[in-house]
Amino acid sequence: MSPIPRDRASRRPRPEEVEGFRVDGWSGEVLLAHRPIDLAAAVRKVVDPTSAEATLHWGRSYLYGTSIETADGRLGVVVKLYRNQSPRRRLDRKLRGSRAERSWRTSRLLHAAGIGTPTPVLWIESEAPDGPSLFVSRWLEGRVEVRYILRALSAGTLAEAFPRLDRVAFLEALGAFIGGLHAEGVFHRDLSIGNVLLPDDAEQPSPDDFQILDLSRARIRDPIGWAARYRDLCRLTIHRPVDQRIFLRGYWGREPTRLQRATHLVFHRGFYGKLALKRAVRAPLRKIRWSSPRRPHAHLEAAPEGASRRDKIVWDPLTEQPHQHASRREKNLVRLADAPSHLRDLARIVRRAPAVVRRYRQLQRDQWRQPVDWPGVGVAVRPRPEAPETVAAEIEALGVEHVLLRLHPWEDDDRHEETLARTLHARGIEVAFALPQTREMVRDPGRWRARVEELVDRFAPFGRDFQIGQAINRSKWGVWKQAEYRQLARSAVEVVGARGGRAFGPAVIDFEPHALLAALHHPRQAGLDGVASLLYVDRRGAPERRQLLVFDTPAKAWLVRAIGETSPHRLATSWITEVNWPLREGPHAPAGRDVAVDEAQQADYLARFFLLTLATGAADRAYWWRIFARGYGLVEPREEGDRRRPAWHALATLQHELRGGRCVGRLASRDGVWALLFDRPAAEGENRRSLIVAWSTDGETTLDLPAAAVQVVEQDGRAGDSSLRGPATRIDGSVRYFHFDHQIAR
Repeated sequence: MSPIPRDRASRRPRPEEVEGFRVDGWSGEVLLAHRPIDLAAAVRKVVDPTSAEATLHWGRSYLYGTSIETADGRLGVVVKLYRNQSPRRRLDRKLRGSRAERSWRTSRLLHAAGIGTPTPVLWIESEAPDGPSLFVSRWLEGRVEVRYILRALSAGTLAEAFPRLDRVAFLEALGAFIGGLHAEGVFHRDLSIGNVLLPDDAEQPSPDDFQILDLSRARIRDPIGWAARYRDLCRLTIHRPVDQRIFLRGYWGREPTRLQRATHLVFHRGFYGKLALKRAVRAPLRKIRWSSPRRPHAHLEAAPEGASRRDKIVWDPLTEQPHQHASRREKNLVRLADAPSHLRDLARIVRRAPAVVRRYRQLQRDQWRQPVDWPGVGVAVRPRPEAPETVAAEIEALGVEHVLLRLHPWEDDDRHEETLARTLHARGIEVAFALPQTREMVRDPGRWRARVEELVDRFAPFGRDFQIGQAINRSKWGVWKQAEYRQLARSAVEVVGARGGRAFGPAVIDFEPHALLAALHHPRQAGLDGVASLLYVDRRGAPERRQLLVFDTPAKAWLVRAIGETSPHRLATSWITEVNWPLREGPHAPAGRDVAVDEAQQADYLARFFLLTLATGAADRAYWWRIFARGYGLVEPREEGDRRRPAWHALATLQHELRGGRCVGRLASRDGVWALLFDRPAAEGENRRSLIVAWSTDGETTLDLPAAAVQVVEQDGRAGDSSLRGPATRIDGSVRYFHFDHQIAR
């Protein structure tokens, strides 16, 4: 580590020059060496989470990567966004400066001293008392957090996860790097395994290869006492005594004494004992915080001033859905006020449940008795004004024939939606439309009807099917009780029916059969033509995972159909109009971190979900929401070029492989193994051929095919290895397609 260039008078490093600024309610400083060409535009961009090109961390603080234009070209930067909404954070910001400002000051000192830390570029502060603050530093490509190395070390998988990394050299270099920090007077105070970076191709790392992050709590002391040293060291998850000894040898530059090893062990065990105690104490407290106010992400607007408990709803542009500001206490008070209505719904559910159960059991008994024509997968979309031609192009590339276009009745400009609908209709794609509501529409039935009339008149030439409502069992969409939805549906169904269209509803979200039953079985419910449900199942796992002990995805879809068929209007058509699995991409994901998956899992679950709902006949149509979106879409929007995710390839392959096919049934197989038999159309003069679509929910396992396959296609469309043709073959959590040149009897 290079020596610190200190100012003789102050004994402090001499940081590079900066420039202060004030832009649109934001203020801060920028490093002159990396000043953006258009500073105001750069500030507006980095403070907007929608500009994120990658999510790096998603927790109490949000880290995302983006870029700015400088005189030297495009510069990739990492933005750390701190929230200041709690009284404690606001007071701390007032007394000591924001965490972003403190990170900025310390990073500049360390960077000037030649200590490994990403170059600080900007510090930005909202001028609102509870507004966010942001620290912007240079994006270091090709780095890995030390957390992953130490986790592999603890699990005994370091050689497999990082085969080129020398364990001893790594531990000694890490110790020497931290020892150098302390020697220079840097007391980090949050030296977790995620705050140290190392090049991902390192083999024999040196102390100069490491980078330190998250300096908002750091202190510059000269010298650092022994207690402060061990308070930093004890946080690192180096648990084995032999590894601790190597690490301390690097830290002290010699073999540690018995006292040094014992002191480190005491601090280390004390720190992790304290963490375990905090988790044990906080776990029950989280369950009773039902009345605490919600602290939304910083990009969300505040609730309208003076809004009632029912009306604290704002639109979230990152997830394309409303956000409910009302606390749990406020929502419970509203439900208590609506208790008579909910009790009447409960009585209806109890009264109608036996008929629903009887029909559900009959549908399940009849499953697989008749072949099911493959209807094809659908996608639900919104226009993309910044690149309007890309939506239709991706739909065509996917090979889908059914599109659900979501309209926004609360918006006055529908030009982009109309252009997209006209384009898709001209290409022979069947277009349906969703008409969601907002709280303002619920409160103003006249405005709702007027907009529905306008939209149906405009879009009926391109498609005759309309979903009425959206997620009516979620208060953030503006509906607090069933009577409010019935009022909306009644007028919308009249409008759609008068123009020769079909109306679907009530668009209950998630697996909540009680809400669906209460809506469809009300005697004054509007005369819908089919059931529309947003059957997100249980997104905390695979689509085969069971809820309430018995309901996997096919069972849930059959129950939805049974509720529709036993309703007063005998609804025989069932559409699943929205489903996805959210990714770990910050506030862009439409659900929390607990239900997020990685891209490979998303692709697996997509293919399996559509097979479980459409090949079984439990649903007549199913749509994935949506094509372009960060956090859950099939395509990741990027400034340098959109990227198709694995889920895109899984859906395109599903469409290509099963087009024109017919599911004959499920082959006899053991639990955890799915093998669906399809008949495929053949060329003129040839016999029909068979296709087996198979996967496992229990990891890689064997599958005995009825005969050797002539071709194997992987989930992403690639040709499978010839060794998989069988008849004894292998399957795993990804869908695999086995083609045969003849017809196989079930």
